[in-house]
Amino acid sequence: MRRLRRLAHLVLFCPFSKGLQGRLPGLRVKYVFLVWLGVSVGSWMVYVHYSSHAELCRGHVCQVVICDQYRKGIISGSICQDLCNLHKVEWRTCLSSVPGQQANLGDLPSLPALVGQVLLMADFNKDSRVSLAEAKSVWALLQRNEFLLLLSLQEEHASRLLGSCGDLYVTEGVPHGSWHGAALPPLLRPLLPPALHTALQRWLGPAWPWRAKIAIGLLEFVEELFHGAYGTFYMCETTLANVGYTAKYDFKMADLQQVAPEATVRRFLQGRHCERSSDCTYGRDCRAPCDKLMRQCKGDLIQPNLAKVCELLRDYLLPGAPADLREELGKQLRTCTTLSGLASQVEAHHSLVLSHLKTLLWKKISNTKYS
Repeated sequence: MRRLRRLAHLVLFCPFSKGLQGRLPGLRVKYVFLVWLGVSVGSWMVYVHYSSHAELCRGHVCQVVICDQYRKGIISGSICQDLCNLHKVEWRTCLSSVPGQQANLGDLPSLPALVGQVLLMADFNKDSRVSLAEAKSVWALLQRNEFLLLLSLQEEHASRLLGSCGDLYVTEGVPHGSWHGAALPPLLRPLLPPALHTALQRWLGPAWPWRAKIAIGLLEFVEELFHGAYGTFYMCETTLANVGYTAKYDFKMADLQQVAPEATVRRFLQGRHCERSSDCTYGRDCRAPCDKLMRQCKGDLIQPNLAKVCELLRDYLLPGAPADLREELGKQLRTCTTLSGLASQVEAHHSLVLSHLKTLLWKKISNTKYS
């Protein structure tokens, strides 16, 4: 990786050899660099445009299949009429061409509490009965992890569910992303040093008070995952790429694919053969300790959601923080990152640390235009 970064540095700052520069005395290197930079940026924009083209998702192909099943009476849904007959649903930017992850219906420990909500939603045409097509459609939707979470979590921190047709569902628009390197091609992301990531965030991201407001929403989301009405959930990919916000800078979780019910994570980890802790990983960063004597993974995670989020917030909030707040904020974030994932310790410290952080940030932005 170091060699790749060195190569990128040489290509970026040394586009021509000194010998060539000597043979072209009238050519200034800085102008050549600007031309090269323009070509690179243009190529990047073309790549981003192509990679987000709707054809990669084949949305129109899906629409043909779904509408064919709808007209045959096989499936149903609240937006089928708009999608297939009135053509009010438009396919625009393709956000991901990767198939969505599936989830077992039994993975949610408090699923019975959702039964009433599911049955109410299943009656798409509001005729007080659930037809076979409606039942098939709801069952297909419940196999999708994100859809199940949208039902379980409050709309305040997750995208609002607008409707469905078969196993296709529509949510409100994707919020703004907090990580401005997310639009980079995957091959170029490792070449950016961490310092440049921080600089991009500072230059292109929201002002610090807005970041504080987004962070408060993220902390409230963590609280909901821990004390939710439908059980405990784990964030298993804690990155800024998943932190989104609305036009009013209210936090929205941009991607729920890596948020998993506690029962699912424990069932995957507990008793799993391991040689080291890295063998006991669910998703990207839901990691449990490895019992090296038994060579089995334990059930408790090393880090709870809050500790991982606080690590994220150190780079997100400390740069540009007000001078009178920076020291105390840094201290509380350091304390937060040391939280253990052991069940006996999480309950005792989690709520207290989270409350202190929210209060500290809220005091700074309350009674201002940022609140």
